[in-house]
Parts: sequence; C-alpha cells; structure tokens
Amino acid sequence: MNDDQRGRAPNYTNACIVMFGVNITWILVMIWAIWGLIAAGLLALGLNHLMSRLHVWAAERHAASIRRGKQV
Repeated sequence: MNDDQRGRAPNYTNACIVMFGVNITWILVMIWAIWGLIAAGLLALGLNHLMSRLHVWAAERHAASIRRGKQV
C-alpha cells in the first residue's frame, strides 16, 4: 500500500506568540505578587533587552551569510 498523500503541517506561529504572551504575563504577575512591582519591572526590562539583542545578532548573522554568498 503506497500512501504518499501527505498534508501540509499546520502553522502554529500565531498560537506560539499568543501562548508566549500568556505565559510571560502570568510569570510577571506571580513575581509581582511575591517580590513586588520593581522585581517584575526589572525582569521585563531584562527580557526586552535580551530580545532586542537577539534581533541584532540575527540581523548580523544574516548579513554575514549574504556576504559569504549563502542564504540562512
């Protein structure tokens, strides 16, 4: 039996983004409840900085791959 009928994989990007938002929200609320608003704010600020750095690193890696003649 040759069953080569494969469907496309569903795109879970939006669900992943929404669940990231939900998870980070409850984590920040829990930290706020335990240690206060300053700790939650510092964690949020640190995560924002980390995500910004990841974006810069990805852009630099992409630019370097183009200079080498390869697409990442």
